[in-house]
Amino acid sequence: MELQGKRILLGITGGVAAYKAASLLRLMTGAGAQVQVVMTGPATRFVTPVTFQALSGRPVYVDQWDPRMPNNMAHIDLSREADAILVAPASANFLARVAQGLADDLLTTLVLARDCPLLVAPAMNRQMWENPATRRNVASLRQDGIEIFGPAAGVQACGEAGEGRMLEPGELLESLLAFFTPKLLAGRRVLMTAGPTFEAIDPVRGITNLSSGRMGYAIAQAAARAGSQVTLVSGPVSLPVPQGVERIPVLSALEMHAAVMERAARADVFIGVAAVADYRVAAVAHQKLKKELGGLPEIRLLANPDILADVAALPGAPFCVGFAAESENLEEYAQRKRQRKNVPLIVGNLIQDGFGGEDNRVILFDDQGSHPLPPASKAELARQLIEYLARLLEKRECTGST
Repeated sequence: MELQGKRILLGITGGVAAYKAASLLRLMTGAGAQVQVVMTGPATRFVTPVTFQALSGRPVYVDQWDPRMPNNMAHIDLSREADAILVAPASANFLARVAQGLADDLLTTLVLARDCPLLVAPAMNRQMWENPATRRNVASLRQDGIEIFGPAAGVQACGEAGEGRMLEPGELLESLLAFFTPKLLAGRRVLMTAGPTFEAIDPVRGITNLSSGRMGYAIAQAAARAGSQVTLVSGPVSLPVPQGVERIPVLSALEMHAAVMERAARADVFIGVAAVADYRVAAVAHQKLKKELGGLPEIRLLANPDILADVAALPGAPFCVGFAAESENLEEYAQRKRQRKNVPLIVGNLIQDGFGGEDNRVILFDDQGSHPLPPASKAELARQLIEYLARLLEKRECTGST
């Protein structure tokens, strides 16, 4: 679980978005976090403390004079136990008070007395968010090192549309996970491919494969969490775009090749995860091929360009990582592919171990040999791969090798 062992103090202020905090709490505890809830008085008018006590399994604190604290210092004790304080929703009034250093209730008092990072997720009407006073307060909070998550744009509870909506619970969880992830790739530009390609035969038929794109998308997410600027050139998949990742949608291998080569010179790292079709149809039929015409159609194939090899052959090429999905002789074929394409790292796996599924088993192949990773979820394997990649990049820069 990605937040295992983390202690989060979840602050909730008065606003209709307080109902989303219940879902956020469930997601955080589901990710392994221990969550302590502190509410402002106005927040209890939207959702009762009983709801959050039931979901967290812990008493909810509202009053700074709460007698349940033996020393009557909830503002000290609660903040000292936390790895981070996340206030979601954070109202305009709360942001203003924190920016000015005011401490007139339990939540603002413990924020002022905190010994841990403060993260806030603003939620308010679009005009309140755009008000110069709010903008000044937000700028002041950023200057003080406070992390601002959002807000998002969209239809608001008042019926108006614009910026000011609190991020959705899933987006806030991802922001929290990214916050806790070491920024091993900070300042790096990562270019990636993921998913299958589709090579048309006629307007409705084509050549493709069973790649789900899950491994590539998990790596894109892990790279973004690690602080890099990620561009993901993706074939057709049914997956949400990871937060903070730029997605370039393509269909065929030629489209993917063009999109990658256009951007490769600006990348520090290239990770080719896509299951690119080796062949395409030489002459795509403009109309649907009809069975009743008799006989079998003859389909002539042409070789598609090798995206990984072409990127690796560029002058001043980015650090290249390839993938090898094999059905047998994994080590032999993966090392042969790595040497043939002249790339420093290949991630190999047997198709039967996880192609298209949620979990996988992979082996990393580099100049030092093979390095098996324990079977795990694709998200966990992606995290370990990014950590290994960061070490290789650091080693290359220290030795000056290419």
